[in-house]
Amino acid sequence: MKRIKVLDKEFEISIPSDKIQKRIQELADTISYDLKDLDPVFIAILNGSFMFAADLFKKLSLDAQITFLKLASYQGTSTSGTVKQLIGLNQEIKNQNIVILEDIVDTGITLDTIMRQLSGYQPASVRVATLLYKPDACKADIPIDYVGFSIPNEFIIGYGLDYNGYGRKYEDIYTLVKKS
Repeated sequence: MKRIKVLDKEFEISIPSDKIQKRIQELADTISYDLKDLDPVFIAILNGSFMFAADLFKKLSLDAQITFLKLASYQGTSTSGTVKQLIGLNQEIKNQNIVILEDIVDTGITLDTIMRQLSGYQPASVRVATLLYKPDACKADIPIDYVGFSIPNEFIIGYGLDYNGYGRKYEDIYTLVKKS
């Protein structure tokens, strides 16, 4: 198995890029069909979702807008349990059909915070698309409309996901190697 070292940790490949791209195409096709008459606004959550958002957006067969929101809740290899809004929404979304683009939903704390904040803007609808979902880690009861991959509750990097700011550049997704 292909391994990489990022800072002081070793990771092994868990989802190769060709499998990621195939699944993103499937998600884009489904979203394009479901929202074809709704003129959606996609809100990509930075930093982690930038690669997913770009690849998904290029594959959509409908006209849509995209904007970005930056929040943070991770420190090292675990969630801090709190969400800090760093860069807010800069687009009018009242009566708009929103699709939140997440790189990963694990505890659901970040997504729950985003959903509560967005409800104050009175969108027509809010859907969620995430590349990765950790059902065993999720503590929030949030509907996720589009899931790329359900994965175990393990720390991962690559394809936009990081370890202390590093590892986002890889086109594959890697899982932390547990030392025996």
